[in-house]
Amino acid sequence: MIIIQIVNLLVQNNYLHSDLGRFACAIGRAGLTTSKIEGDHKTPIGQFKFNKIYYRKDKLGEMIFQIPFAIIEKNDGWCDDPKSRLYNQHIQFPFDASAERLFRDDDLYDLLFVINHNTDPIVPGKGSAIFLHISKPNFEGTEGCIAIEKENIIKLAMKIDSASKLIIKN
Repeated sequence: MIIIQIVNLLVQNNYLHSDLGRFACAIGRAGLTTSKIEGDHKTPIGQFKFNKIYYRKDKLGEMIFQIPFAIIEKNDGWCDDPKSRLYNQHIQFPFDASAERLFRDDDLYDLLFVINHNTDPIVPGKGSAIFLHISKPNFEGTEGCIAIEKENIIKLAMKIDSASKLIIKN
């Protein structure tokens, strides 16, 4: 007998709801939008999948996930420059265009999910680096990502698979 477990997530009213529980979350500090634009500090509304997980093995130890994953290294980043041919993609530093560092001094990106917003096709200026990641202790608004507490994102990371969906509603 095969048991299929699909974990779907709903983000609404600053909570992330899942089969594993209801978790307080942060969203973009300017709220939600159906028309995401680079730098607007808004979280895109819609239904999404998770493309990949990146994590800090040096901080979290060895982990295995049910979707593609990679270990964050010191030179890893994510391009947020709409003029770059690598816009909204993983990059390596040194890098000539604007990009966000994934290897951080704080814990925010110790484990992150890449949300498939503006990934296929990638449209310059329609938003980049939209992640589910670890929140600041006070759930301060994000640049457009969704953020939850570290212990909760680790729980979710063990259960999310290729069939899982993320629904972000107003």
